[in-house]
Amino acid sequence: MEVPIPFSSYPLPSDRSRRIGILGAGFIVNDCHLVSYRKNGFNPVAIASRTRETATTVAEAHGIPSVEASYEAILERDDLDILDIAVPPDATVPLILKACAAGKVKGILAQKPLGMDYHQALQAVQACEAAGIVLAVNQNGRYDPSVRAGKVLLDSGALGEPILGSIDMRAIPHWMPWQAEMGWVTLRIMSIHHLDMFRYWFGAPERIYASARTDPRTTFPHRDGICAYILEYANGLRAISLDDTWTGPAREGAPAEIGIGWRIEGDQGWAIGDIGWCQDPYTSPSTLRYARIGDADAIEPTLEGSWFPDAFGGTMGALMRTLETGETCGISGRENLGTMALVDAAYLSLETRRAVEISEITERS
Repeated sequence: MEVPIPFSSYPLPSDRSRRIGILGAGFIVNDCHLVSYRKNGFNPVAIASRTRETATTVAEAHGIPSVEASYEAILERDDLDILDIAVPPDATVPLILKACAAGKVKGILAQKPLGMDYHQALQAVQACEAAGIVLAVNQNGRYDPSVRAGKVLLDSGALGEPILGSIDMRAIPHWMPWQAEMGWVTLRIMSIHHLDMFRYWFGAPERIYASARTDPRTTFPHRDGICAYILEYANGLRAISLDDTWTGPAREGAPAEIGIGWRIEGDQGWAIGDIGWCQDPYTSPSTLRYARIGDADAIEPTLEGSWFPDAFGGTMGALMRTLETGETCGISGRENLGTMALVDAAYLSLETRRAVEISEITERS
């Protein structure tokens, strides 16, 4: 029997009129946030960037009525309900702390990673809790339609007890210029999505072992290029990911085999998903197929949407629903501390060449 999979990958608030002020006007805002916000009827009313010219271009493209000269001007406005912070990680937490001091808004959606490390993320969470501001983190990978469908299957018990989960990424992401300054390639940029997906599906692991080599295509110094890691759970479950940002010489003349796929195996069945973001065309729908003991063939439900740009309506929608109903936000800053700790543990594992308990990160902050 087929498990009901909702056609929409996320619930939306009934009131979508809350006024959004946006800090940042780069690729992720122009190509993802605002495309999805307009599709879902959200209400962005003001934007600022490091340069007014960039903010003006994005505002004109997406019908945003007000362009401010600085981030601080956005923070001081009295007419905003939500801040959408999409700036480089070293600027994220300072802006959150300034927003808490200003006390003008009810909610903040911050881009991932939530600061530079677990300690900074904890600062942001504590400041927002003290200020009475709902903090959510834009872990949009959770809102890919196939990923959410996998969660439905797990929660329904259709797959039984999870035995093994895996993610296989063969993709060349959109790198940002600020990554060179920080020396980050993969763990805090792409792997953070996959680590968060594992936590979304299976909960918190006990420890992680990570191994990496440099990415031949990336010219700036780094240590986290092509990454592989294993998450170990107390009940025996193992979650494994290979995040391959090289994918062979796909930009140097070889045929490209690009994609991000995942697989969950339980004692009663399996599920396989494909994340549509990396496919051609750009907005190819994500897909899912699954089968259980006794099924003659795999079941392939129709999913609606793709990771980019559709998932970004889910993250903003989750924050709005919390403001509207008071329900717990699944991507709250407090919840996201688990993902930030897992990323820090992965870096420590690379440094020490051993498995790292997650408590080694959380108990020292």
